[in-house]
Amino acid sequence: MPGCLAPIALAVIALSISVPARAATIEITMESLVISPAEVSAKVGDTISWVNKDVFAHTATAKNGDFDVTLPPKKSATSVLKKAGMVEYYCRYHPNMKATLKIEP
Repeated sequence: MPGCLAPIALAVIALSISVPARAATIEITMESLVISPAEVSAKVGDTISWVNKDVFAHTATAKNGDFDVTLPPKKSATSVLKKAGMVEYYCRYHPNMKATLKIEP
């Protein structure tokens, strides 16, 4: 029986190496002049689904220039996170709407 464990161990190792980690999709909504959630943790490669539930336009504008997404009323958009770091963002039309995105490698 000890000889049978080696092929099983190799198969487990091979599967863990060949199966890539799945990127997550994280939804961030803008409704009633509020970004929700206001703080989000994500990883490089994750997708942000920006959803504007208001009747007027919003933006998700990174203070460091990493992204600037314009969202017409009742529309959505997506963007893929490309680099790690702490990103503060806001709506250019409504500067009181602020949030933070923590992007891990």
